[in-house]
Amino acid sequence: MKLTPHALHEILLKEFGNLNWWPMDKGYHEKNGSDPRYEIIVGAILTQNTAWSNVEKALTNLKSQNKLDINNISNIKIENLQELIRPSGFFKQKAKRLKDFTEYLKNNYQGNLDNFFDRDINTIREELLSLNGIGPETADSIILYAGNLSIFVVDAYTKRICKRLPLDTNISYEEIQQFFQKDLCKKYSSQDIPKVYNELHAQIVILAKNYCKKNPECDKCPLKQYCSYRD
Repeated sequence: MKLTPHALHEILLKEFGNLNWWPMDKGYHEKNGSDPRYEIIVGAILTQNTAWSNVEKALTNLKSQNKLDINNISNIKIENLQELIRPSGFFKQKAKRLKDFTEYLKNNYQGNLDNFFDRDINTIREELLSLNGIGPETADSIILYAGNLSIFVVDAYTKRICKRLPLDTNISYEEIQQFFQKDLCKKYSSQDIPKVYNELHAQIVILAKNYCKKNPECDKCPLKQYCSYRD
């Protein structure tokens, strides 16, 4: 039996519950008067090619120096920024991407994320993809998690699970994204769909990390009765 994205979400919701991803430190931003959405953007850039646990260390470093906001990242010397985000790996490359993106926000949107996100979603996505170091997964993570706009994020875990179950889609980023969005938009209102995309992506990550690993633990997997990979 092949699963649909909607059925997949229902099964994983029952198994894992609401995961409330993307994590952010609201207390820090309330104390400092900064925008918590910017922390999500920083995290989306830092998580490229590394584990989230490493990103958390980098974010902790930034917060310990009260640097996790648009103005401070814009003003910090790049050498100091590199050192603070070193735990995330590729720290020189990522520091430049953070500085460039932050300067872009300041120069074009006065550093105001409301101005940035209060536009057509396709326009935002095209603009993000035009920036150095921002690929589809990073762009869509920023749009969904920071902007709370309706786009489904595809990552390596999603591709792995689509291939193994299999779900009835090809393996390219865009085809998987459209496949999930088309099915889920039939089942949920436009008001609810960002939350659904948010939760399902997070559920897929948990599934892949705990069960559908490179060397999968199929006997424990909540999808084992639907999966052809274990046969």
